[in-house]
Amino acid sequence: MRLLSVNLGRPKAVPYTDQPQGLTGIDKRPVEGSVRISAPGPKGVGASGLAGDAVCDLRHHGGADQAVYAVAREDLDDWERELGRPLANGAFGENLTTAGLDVSGARIGERWRIGAEVILEVTGGRIPCLTFQGHMGEQRWVKRFTQKAATGAYLRVIAPGEVRAGDPVEIVHVPEHEVTARMGFQATTTHRELLPRLLAAGEALHPEALAAAREYVEKYGAKQGGAYGG
Repeated sequence: MRLLSVNLGRPKAVPYTDQPQGLTGIDKRPVEGSVRISAPGPKGVGASGLAGDAVCDLRHHGGADQAVYAVAREDLDDWERELGRPLANGAFGENLTTAGLDVSGARIGERWRIGAEVILEVTGGRIPCLTFQGHMGEQRWVKRFTQKAATGAYLRVIAPGEVRAGDPVEIVHVPEHEVTARMGFQATTTHRELLPRLLAAGEALHPEALAAAREYVEKYGAKQGGAYGG
């Protein structure tokens, strides 16, 4: 398992975002050399966890629980075959493109050591938005991405430090529950009957997903959904 690339975005004016200034940092490109990763502060105030990476819409992106976004190269390769076009590292707006790591299948609270210093913790999957659809230039992209549920993973920073392309990735902690980034995504989008199952992940879960799970249980009870294959 290794880090293929570290990808940073610069503010870019586009017609497909509802951000007030019309800017987005989703167009991320691989960079050479080391990049500092640290906790950026709470959502709405903190931006990206990577130094030099632009987050233009603090309403929905950035902050401590979405400090870093990772996508598996294997998932990009799968989309390449489906879309019939190449997808470079960073194409999904991810900060980290990995190899040999099941990113969407990572458990909430799972911790990765990258390089010698950095430790990141999985908080959930990525919810697609219209900015993402505009960036990809694909019809019905939000629906297609949602149906596939190869979400990648948002991560919070447990230990700061520097990373660079080629760094090894080591899974240093795997929780006992079975709540994955993919399951968390599906529970909050297409399979809300799964929401009670998210509570097993506890405070490691992204706060918005945790609040949705608690609200669902309060309204409908703790009966869980059926068999889950993700």
